[in-house]
Amino acid sequence: MQKIVIALGGNALQEPGKPATAEAQLQVVEKTSEYIADIIEKGYKIVLAHGNGPQVGRIVLQNEYSDKITPAMPFDVCGAMSQGMIGYHIQQGLSKVLNSRSIKKQTATVVTQVVVDRDDPKFKNPSKPIGPFYSEEEARTIQTEKGYVMKEDAGRGWRRVVASPLPVKIIELDAVKCLVDNGFIAVTVGGGGIPVIELDNGDLEGTAAVIDKDLASEKLAEDLDADALVILTAVEQVSVNYGKPNEIKLSSLSVSDAKKYMAEGHFAPGSMLPKIEAAVKFAESKPGRKAIITSLDKAVEALEGRAGTTIA
Repeated sequence: MQKIVIALGGNALQEPGKPATAEAQLQVVEKTSEYIADIIEKGYKIVLAHGNGPQVGRIVLQNEYSDKITPAMPFDVCGAMSQGMIGYHIQQGLSKVLNSRSIKKQTATVVTQVVVDRDDPKFKNPSKPIGPFYSEEEARTIQTEKGYVMKEDAGRGWRRVVASPLPVKIIELDAVKCLVDNGFIAVTVGGGGIPVIELDNGDLEGTAAVIDKDLASEKLAEDLDADALVILTAVEQVSVNYGKPNEIKLSSLSVSDAKKYMAEGHFAPGSMLPKIEAAVKFAESKPGRKAIITSLDKAVEALEGRAGTTIA
């Protein structure tokens, strides 16, 4: 039975343009769970990871607006809260679908800490988008009033950005292995994991940052010795010259070509670039490993080589 790590993109958790309510998120997750169940029915052993940008952004906003009534939670705690909320919805949605198909599997969420290097240079150059999109005028107002770093995100609008250090070690890895080895579907490294710094005495201390969920998923896939890393996003295939008349969709991509296209600037930072970086890193990590980038509805076809972009 092949073991795969599936990194769910934001569209698997929230429908663009729809109200950002808990009820709406659960409805989307239930639809997402149908596709995940399709993969399970094909005989794959799966581990789920997911993003949390809009969700943690909302939690931060709620904290800020209520800070005169109750103290705001630190950013790492907001990340933990989002992991629990999203994991709960995945557990509910997937359990409902699996029950309807008479598949006897349980889903369990692990609130996951991921160690980062306190000297990671990315702390000096915030680049990870979180929260909702804003117009340029709104973004500049927020930057002035709140001191946030705001940047334009791949032509889709402006967003707040925070530091995005690289994942070094997954603290709860043994717990995840135990769940997977005993037949559970584990939900882990949500939002890239809660970023923590390991102190000299071995204690862990949370820090204000967001680890890219695709890079954390790659680290997870390596450490679990997975056969494949599947990154699900809003597009079916990776493209070069994206959005231009000479756009080319890629069904397969060698590591060397992927590196060349990255160097040429074909992939947007904070969007497709970290997905390609994660895919390349996993494909290079051990002979026979592959990474797949595709849309949620094409996941099964992509695993069978009939859709998506495979990096090997």
